[in-house]
Amino acid sequence: MVTLLNRRRLRCLCATIALLCVASLPVAAQTRPARIISTSPSITETLFALGLGDRVVGVSSYCRFPAEVVALPKVGSYLAPDVEAIARLRPDLVFIHEAAAAPARRLESLRIPHSKIAQGTSLARVFSSIRQIAAAAGVAARGDQVVADVERRLQSVRGPTQISPRPRVLFIIGRRPGALTDLVAIGPGGYLNDLIQIAGGTNVMDIAGQPEYPRISMEVVLRLDPDVIIDTVDMGDTDAERTRRQPVNERLWKSYASLSAVKAGRVHAATTDALVVPGPRVVEAAQWVSMLLNGSTGR
Repeated sequence: MVTLLNRRRLRCLCATIALLCVASLPVAAQTRPARIISTSPSITETLFALGLGDRVVGVSSYCRFPAEVVALPKVGSYLAPDVEAIARLRPDLVFIHEAAAAPARRLESLRIPHSKIAQGTSLARVFSSIRQIAAAAGVAARGDQVVADVERRLQSVRGPTQISPRPRVLFIIGRRPGALTDLVAIGPGGYLNDLIQIAGGTNVMDIAGQPEYPRISMEVVLRLDPDVIIDTVDMGDTDAERTRRQPVNERLWKSYASLSAVKAGRVHAATTDALVVPGPRVVEAAQWVSMLLNGSTGR
């Protein structure tokens, strides 16, 4: 009886040692995924920024950057990825949004390796997501390098080209097409609020107690009277569409001639794809906002 018990203990001890040895292997010694699927544009852009683009075999229906992803197989949206399409691509690793609980359970039942990414909206969460993706893909050191490079470039946007005093900015990301009703603005807490600060502006909706995306009326806009208005709504998907719609959307605001932004000619009906993808291209988004506020894109 004692011998049998000792044998059981020995087997448990050996199993524990084996697990510890595997867990302690450096990243370089572990098998890195060769076939990766991304279900979100920000994850896709992060994978390419990490130098893993040649391993990406499937992306979401909304992935457009970099250009190579256009020809890749599509696997649905980030909240409702097509698990059957994913399985057919035989991935070694699938990145999914943490909110996609049901697809995660299906991937688990099919024994498809996957990593749930907590994609936050603040810059700190953007950096955390980059590091999380890099670690899951076996290139943790590259994640640190990408974050350091993004931080360095963002610091250059904060450079001496910024004007003083800081312009008060209203950033509109939602409204009824063709009208200035049902307005949705950038509030506190999100990475776009951070980018306004980095670009040299002050967000007029960065008010304690406000939600991240507050709904406001034109009465609120008139009371706040911002120096600059950036309206990214109803601009289209191509440069030609945006060029055509810009004067039309700016005319909506010009009907409120008492606004300081209107009087100063500082209403910008424009957008850029980098704004809606909280990943490594936050630098391009910050440079774009800086250009609107300061006439400079940084260094």
